Amino acid sequence: MKDLIESIAKALVDKPEAVSVHEVEGEKTTIIELRVAKEDLGKVIGKQGRTAQAMRTILTAVGTKIGKHCNLEILE
Repeated sequence: MKDLIESIAKALVDKPEAVSVHEVEGEKTTIIELRVAKEDLGKVIGKQGRTAQAMRTILTAVGTKIGKHCNLEILE
């Protein structure tokens, strides 16, 4: 899941080298923390949060398949 979010984020931003993804795993929940350059934050979030919501939907689908709940946090 970490690699999936990283590849999506790198495709969206102008500075792909600034993308960093950290995965925090619990028993039933996985939190994916995504950091991008400050000027690319809007591209990852999208208009009215649509891009971020699409990434969260993909994570939910993958998490359902493996039996875990997944959260995406976009950090500054």
